[in-house]
Amino acid sequence: MLNLYIALKNKVNNLNFSKHTTTGRILTWGLFLLLFPLTALACKKDPKDPIKTEPSPIQLVSVKWNQFNVYGIRKNAEVNPTVRLRFSNALDTQLARTTIKLKFNGIVSVDARYSFENSDSTLVLTPLEPLKYYSKYVLSIPNTLKSFNGGNIASASTILIRTTWDPKPKFSRIPLNELMNSVQQKSFDYFWDYAHPVSKLARERLGSDETVTSGGSGFGIMAGISAVSRNFITKTEFLDHMLTMTDFLWNKAQVFHGAYPHWLNGTTGRVIPFSPNDDGADLVETSYLIMGLLSAKSYFNSSDPKEVQLRAEIDSIWHRVDWNWFTKNGKENTLYWHWSPNKGYIMNMPIRGWNECLITHVLAAASPTHPVKTDVYHQGWAKNGAMKNGKSFYGIKLPLGEDFGGPLFFSHYSFLGINPKDLSDDYADYWEQNRNHSLINYEYCKANPKNQAGYRDSMWGLTASDNPWGYNAHSPTNDLGVITPTAALSAFPFTPEESTKALEFFYYTMGDLLWKKYGFVDAFCVGDVWAANSFLAIDQGPIVVMMENYRTQLLWNLFTADSDVKSGMKRLNFKAPYLN
Repeated sequence: MLNLYIALKNKVNNLNFSKHTTTGRILTWGLFLLLFPLTALACKKDPKDPIKTEPSPIQLVSVKWNQFNVYGIRKNAEVNPTVRLRFSNALDTQLARTTIKLKFNGIVSVDARYSFENSDSTLVLTPLEPLKYYSKYVLSIPNTLKSFNGGNIASASTILIRTTWDPKPKFSRIPLNELMNSVQQKSFDYFWDYAHPVSKLARERLGSDETVTSGGSGFGIMAGISAVSRNFITKTEFLDHMLTMTDFLWNKAQVFHGAYPHWLNGTTGRVIPFSPNDDGADLVETSYLIMGLLSAKSYFNSSDPKEVQLRAEIDSIWHRVDWNWFTKNGKENTLYWHWSPNKGYIMNMPIRGWNECLITHVLAAASPTHPVKTDVYHQGWAKNGAMKNGKSFYGIKLPLGEDFGGPLFFSHYSFLGINPKDLSDDYADYWEQNRNHSLINYEYCKANPKNQAGYRDSMWGLTASDNPWGYNAHSPTNDLGVITPTAALSAFPFTPEESTKALEFFYYTMGDLLWKKYGFVDAFCVGDVWAANSFLAIDQGPIVVMMENYRTQLLWNLFTADSDVKSGMKRLNFKAPYLN
């Protein structure tokens, strides 16, 4: 078009009209008016030329694992997922296929089919094979991802995936009595196979080597009595085991005013500090040990010379404990948990209710040599009645203690020996207390208000145990998503139906993860795809003993048959048929 204008202009000029003449001016302006629109059109861009636009940025809008929205982590995830990742704009599909990956343990990429929806703004990722059960995966969206026209993603994202357990049964069904026998035997084997070779005391946990535990050993003694009654070992074998233990406790183990430390060296008997200031007596752990020894004294009741010797040694150990010393030598109406030969009462922990220490007060009142005043129970432990609760949780009344009852070991440790059936005092009915505490724990897990992975009517039980981050006293008010088998299994006397559900689920459904050499591992956490490899004396023992109490009341009958125990409980105004 420009060339046409130039050619016509030259043609006009060749007509030899002066542009200053009227005719020349008319022709020149006419030419301009004719060609201006044409030249203007000539300057327009060809519509076929590409339009340059700014790259379109993108951001991740949502992630769905099957029908569930995922916000950072998906717990208890299905192993056959369809994963939908929705973005704010269309993707560079080729780049998305090569950069967005689902990786096992964050390392090994999962083979998957990729497709796109919603004008390429939604990526659909489908693994070609089912994922592994009870495993960790990472879904990563890197910052190198681009939109369809080269726009950058706002930020990289990492989605954590924790898959569920394999629902298939792991073992063939057997009668409940056989299953309970198996659980009791394997749990007892911890104390038998893994007893310290010199002292025969219970090691604190698997791998503890020289570290033995006084309280856990008391639980192990009671588990051993159950083992003899069920023919797991012979009475003669256990008698010899006990004589070795009592000789060590009387002649070699370090004591402080007759009380034992929490931990000892199983060879030398010297204290192993539980913490920097806990390098002396632990009165509560001592009470668990004495409870086990007095149960054995009742069990080995024949005129056989070895049994006579064992009873004498147990009496010596029992009579040596100066319970009154732990009221600051009678100066206070409160028992104190610890005393150190180097630091005195620096830990300053009064033993007040409601918790796991009822047994400590019963024995302190029952001692034939160093008893405490009854005011220590009523003013110190019961706080003149202030340990009462009386509120209801899930429609269940809780007589004593903190809201929701606290960790379940509160209803186990003292009641390995103390029979709570038809037992009451000035403050509570103890069967109601323990049953209701257990039911509240069960109902809490079933309701699952914190939406913890896996909780249900067959996966319940919050108490102190190992967890993925260390050790903690788990409870409804301190719920970290960790289930501890001893919690539900040691509640058998109080919640047989609910405990049976848990037992069968732990064994048949999760047995590949939980059922090992010494029974059920200490704890597990579905949300973190974790199962402990640990076994602890204070968790294994209550399983054996409380299952036995549910089945035969054996340990309840033995401990409460002791004349000193009966006398002490009567002093504290306990009432029960077995105290008459």
